[in-house]
Amino acid sequence: MTRVHADSALAASDPDLFHLIGEEQRRQRLGLELIASENYTSPAVMEAVGSILTNKYAEGYPGNRYYGGCEVVDRIEELARTRAKELFGAEHVNVQPHAGTQANMAAYFAVMDAGDTAMGMNLDQGGHLSHGKSINFSGRMYHFVPYGVKREEETIDYDEVAALAREHKPKVIVAGATAYPRIVDFARFREIADETGALLMVDMAHFAGLVAAGVHPTPVPYADIVTSTSHKTLRGPRSAFILCREQYAKAIDRAVFPGTQGGPLMHAVAGKAVAFREAMTPQFKAYGRQVVENARVLAEGLQRGGVRVVTGGTDTHLILADMSSKGLSGKRAERLLDQAGITVNKNTVPYDTRSAMITSGIRFGTPALTTRGMGQDEMRRIATWIVRVLDHPGDEAISAEVRATVEEFAAAYPVPGIAG
Repeated sequence: MTRVHADSALAASDPDLFHLIGEEQRRQRLGLELIASENYTSPAVMEAVGSILTNKYAEGYPGNRYYGGCEVVDRIEELARTRAKELFGAEHVNVQPHAGTQANMAAYFAVMDAGDTAMGMNLDQGGHLSHGKSINFSGRMYHFVPYGVKREEETIDYDEVAALAREHKPKVIVAGATAYPRIVDFARFREIADETGALLMVDMAHFAGLVAAGVHPTPVPYADIVTSTSHKTLRGPRSAFILCREQYAKAIDRAVFPGTQGGPLMHAVAGKAVAFREAMTPQFKAYGRQVVENARVLAEGLQRGGVRVVTGGTDTHLILADMSSKGLSGKRAERLLDQAGITVNKNTVPYDTRSAMITSGIRFGTPALTTRGMGQDEMRRIATWIVRVLDHPGDEAISAEVRATVEEFAAAYPVPGIAG
């Protein structure tokens, strides 16, 4: 198990850090994790990530490394690649990217030159920093044209996407988001890309696990390149990977190494291999179905409590809620819920009038709590606690009461790898 004990090497050599990890273990065990981009790995994934593989440098690719002694790690990386190809039906896989933004960077480097035009979803309406925000490398290196959602429906305006693509003739169109609760129409994006001569890239970081479980449409048949993290709904280590059509394989591999990274984190690659295998099991498919059902039920519970849910619901693991319906900013709502043992993150809502540091929204997600074995009944209870806190901002007695209830409740649902 991953819990650090008093007789551990860490406790002996660095008691300060040992104590802090213990505090974080308690927070995870006794709190409710509702951040949509977070999850709990299995003990097997953690064991791989915490293994002696962290000692090995392996610049290059299997069979063509710049270091000796890579015979074993070559086989590990091949295992991860083979499993990912099978899991997602991809022609080529690169499992070396360290994180989602690095995967996106490599994908851009593979098919664009500095200054080229691309399109991505507006960050303020659900997109990601690496989809063209000016403060990110993507917006500084490339000319990104943002697209958004319809004001009333709050869903992607595909007609706008098509019109912008015709006008700007982007080299790449990026589909996928970080705070969009509905299924993306990949076929429509493919049509737009074909019409305008663009490559289609899909960032499935958030819903990769749902694709693996068969509860979300796969972008692989439609996209030229698919990037993803491995630690959200896929329940693997904090890392990333890239899928692509064979014709882009060499360009992607060169863009990852030596283009944007040095040696891969072989312990993380091993953790990805474990996660890909776990995602092939019937148990994971059932997990994916439960994640989506839990999100639907949680959204309904919030709506019953007077919270406005963006788009009126969700098709995925993610819920975006407008805290203005409770007279709160997203920043204040996040703090209130955190004090009650419920962890969420503030997030802009479409056409938000508040800044990205304040926001009007909160993003909720069900992957982590579903991993702990919670189902629809638990989501209904959690929704009532959330609403109770939001309805009584600043009431310390109610906050303390909810926190005590949350801690007692959470203790009954073990976190994988953390002993009670």
